[in-house]
Amino acid sequence: MEENFGQRAIRKTKQVMKRLFIIIIVLGLGVLSFLYWATYENGVMAGKVIRVSEQGVLFKTFEGKLNLETFGALRGTSPIAESFDFSVESGQDDVIKALQEVSLSGERVNLYYNKRYMRFPWRGQTKTFVTKVERLKTNP
Repeated sequence: MEENFGQRAIRKTKQVMKRLFIIIIVLGLGVLSFLYWATYENGVMAGKVIRVSEQGVLFKTFEGKLNLETFGALRGTSPIAESFDFSVESGQDDVIKALQEVSLSGERVNLYYNKRYMRFPWRGQTKTFVTKVERLKTNP
């Protein structure tokens, strides 16, 4: 039995729709993977950690705030108090412990960070993630 034009058109349309659906799924997964893992900024911020806390109801994440001070940059004026909010990814227990120690001591630190394209609730409340804490050596 031979297919008529209508049956062939339906079969071809189904094939095209399946391929289009697969392409859309693969592209969507690629975009989401990029947004989840890619970073667009790596850097260092210096200042004093003024807050480190575990936050969240459903997803518990560690969040913090760094006070950036312009030590001597503007002579004769009061220091400008600007803050920098950050998150710490889960599994970075050594970073969390170091942040808690420096927040209690009030010492000046360098925080190495990565900034991601998108924020996900189970990762943190910011797009900025601290990866390393460097304590600044003080002269006795």
